[in-house]
Amino acid sequence: MDIKHYMQQIGQDARAASRLMAKADTNTKNRALLSIAAAIRRDREKLLAANRQDLEAAKAAGMEAALLDRLTLSEKAIATMAEGLEQIAALPDPIGEITDLKYRPSGIQVGRMRVPLGVIGIIYEARPNVTVDAAGLCIKSGNACILRGGSEAIHCNRALAALVHEGLESAGLPKGAAQVVETTDRAAVGALITMKEYVDVIVPRGGKGLIERISNEARIPVIKHLDGNCHVYIDDEADEAKALKILENAKTQRLGTCNTAESLLVARAIAADMLPKLAAMLTAHGVEIRGCAETLKWVPQAKAATEEDYYTEYLAAIISCKVVDGLDEAIAHINHYSSHHTDAIVTENYTKARRFLREVDSSSVMVNASTRFADGFEYGLGAEIGISTDKLHARGPVGLEGLTSVKYVVLGDGQVRT
Repeated sequence: MDIKHYMQQIGQDARAASRLMAKADTNTKNRALLSIAAAIRRDREKLLAANRQDLEAAKAAGMEAALLDRLTLSEKAIATMAEGLEQIAALPDPIGEITDLKYRPSGIQVGRMRVPLGVIGIIYEARPNVTVDAAGLCIKSGNACILRGGSEAIHCNRALAALVHEGLESAGLPKGAAQVVETTDRAAVGALITMKEYVDVIVPRGGKGLIERISNEARIPVIKHLDGNCHVYIDDEADEAKALKILENAKTQRLGTCNTAESLLVARAIAADMLPKLAAMLTAHGVEIRGCAETLKWVPQAKAATEEDYYTEYLAAIISCKVVDGLDEAIAHINHYSSHHTDAIVTENYTKARRFLREVDSSSVMVNASTRFADGFEYGLGAEIGISTDKLHARGPVGLEGLTSVKYVVLGDGQVRT
């Protein structure tokens, strides 16, 4: 296969489709989404069979447990994909919305209209659900997308792509609006991230190595986050039951996700009482604790943490732990070591909670809730195309609004500038 020619053709088809998608009305886009959701439910067994093929090949290749977890499609995950599309269909259509319309002294009205970005390239590893989430969000937001999943999920991604095309065609929309790159050749990624004439933005989803490569080599704007070193801070005014429950969920529900807690901070005033209880819970789940000197004092089974541990996204049954003097030191620690993804405080003190929300510099900041909620589906976005820790354009889970831009519109009645 001539990769360059193949990718150029995909790009041309996507650009042509993006013009049609920008004009599509809300009902047409919603019909496509609901049709895809119905097809996913109908072909559940086919999708599970395709996923089993991918899993067998991945296990034979020695894939790590965290990636195997991301690759696995369960019946619940398939139902969630379909439900996510239905949620997207139920959301207001942002395209064409005019806001901030104001009269100027000249008599003209000036406002801003929300418009699609155009063509979005999504590069991702392992997770086949991204194929559906990304396609659904791009369809509703009037964009076209080029989806390049990892070779480890090729069978499942192809099966899902066929259902997406079925739904698009049933609504009279172009298949080019959501294309899955069929080749597993890595050269396709290099081509995609440099096709400035066809692609408007790149969204990488995967490991730190992939995202660093895309960020360094892309000639197109990138919406990204490199890693998810998420913190849970247990304040000295925390409710004990809440603290145990939140940390347990944040760390142990799923080890291989970017919103999993990787770092625990505990206020010194409660460390002697609270740390052994938190540690016992984590140890029962098979989680290794790497802590500071004070942590080792109260948790005999803990290992000494290095400076690097406090920066690390483990994606494994390991958590770093540090005893801090209080809120000020917790905030300082998070802002220094965090990847600015998601950080949480457990406290019953309203004033401290407000300070934490205001001063922690992350894309999602939480009070008395698990970091695992940092997700487009859980935030009511229907799904997400990714999570951004950048500060420009989009931040946090990127849903419909993050896939749009605005242009100024002017309404006049014959006015001329004097």
